[in-house]
Amino acid sequence: MAKFFMHVCRLFLSVVFLIAGINGYFVIFGLEPFIATSSKAMALFQLDNLLIFEKSLEILCGVLLLSNQFIPLAIAILSPIVANILLLHLFLDPSLLLLAILLVLAYGCLLFFYRKNFISLIERKPSPGSDPTAGMR
Repeated sequence: MAKFFMHVCRLFLSVVFLIAGINGYFVIFGLEPFIATSSKAMALFQLDNLLIFEKSLEILCGVLLLSNQFIPLAIAILSPIVANILLLHLFLDPSLLLLAILLVLAYGCLLFFYRKNFISLIERKPSPGSDPTAGMR
């Protein structure tokens, strides 16, 4: 049951970020987006380069999550994006707050399932890793 829930969270996040990333490129190219975008969110992206970078990361992470490859990397990349989405909808545009909360919950569940990949980041005194050149001497 836990693995099923992990896959549901992974697929939910992958679909949301893949669609949001593609939808962002519609906005960048001046086309009509197929999903309505928040005008307050778009006002924060005065520079197109920032929007291109973020939407490219969303598409990349959506593809990684969908293909079930490099999941810890996708989780690490999505951390600031998910935090920004939550804060934006919490303080500026509450219209999609429910979706933001669902994203945070799914992200938190996925982070919990892959916690062993990140536990070394919060060690107070980590031991150094093995020397990759040790066998060459």
